Amino acid sequence: MATTQKAASPTKKNQGFQGIRAAIWVIVVCFVIALCIFKYLLGNPANFAGNDPAGHPTNLLGTIYKGGVIVPIIQTLLLTVIALSIERWIALRSAFGTGSLAKFVLNVKAAVSKGDFAEAQRICDKQRGSVANVVSASIRAYKEMEATTGMKKAQKVSKIQQAHEEATQLEMPTLQMNLPIIATIVTLGTLTGLLGTVIGMIRSFQALAAGGGGDSLALSTGISEALINTAFGILTSWVAVISYNTFTNKIDKLTYALDEVGYSIAQTYEANHADEA
Repeated sequence: MATTQKAASPTKKNQGFQGIRAAIWVIVVCFVIALCIFKYLLGNPANFAGNDPAGHPTNLLGTIYKGGVIVPIIQTLLLTVIALSIERWIALRSAFGTGSLAKFVLNVKAAVSKGDFAEAQRICDKQRGSVANVVSASIRAYKEMEATTGMKKAQKVSKIQQAHEEATQLEMPTLQMNLPIIATIVTLGTLTGLLGTVIGMIRSFQALAAGGGGDSLALSTGISEALINTAFGILTSWVAVISYNTFTNKIDKLTYALDEVGYSIAQTYEANHADEA
């Protein structure tokens, strides 16, 4: 009687630091830090003429302070991008494993092509990380299909590919964690800076409208607020774009490596079992 063995569902191994799941606390901490910077560093009386924060700024820090209440908001966004970029760098470094990804792929493909799956598993155990987890799942599926009877070769190859895809999908949420927040800040930084710019220009026109030539201090304050917020908004979006594209590119490289190894394992099974129907 023909027997079949059901392939085990892929299990996610411990791969070290995987990321911060509650990113809201990162944003809260960044907001508190931004408020402290705004009040105690930028708003230091020593940055203004007569030691009066309501007066004319005497240096760059005082000028930034004149950007108004939008400044700590934009600073929060900028600090959040920096914090999550560091978090993603550590998480992806852990996901890639302990060695070179390109070398790992070449070594695994060489071991698989020779049919030495014990060596391939040893390489995975040494490498660790998301790629090694997925390759290990494919190797387990390969061995399970060799011990399975009552299935056609095409079905077995399909099972190996399915195990590979399921393991990949299990790893992807960890790899992409918090990237949507960075992507959102790309747009939010510019829009927040634009909001500050509009508020600053409104104050400038109010100063001009206040009798004759207007108050020069109020006018300069409004212009400073507009320009500072514009600059901070652009800087925040600039950093967010670079961060998002960098990590997206790293994930694409990792995904390509996974597909390459998974294809090799499936094709090796098909080649080594040519006598099966």
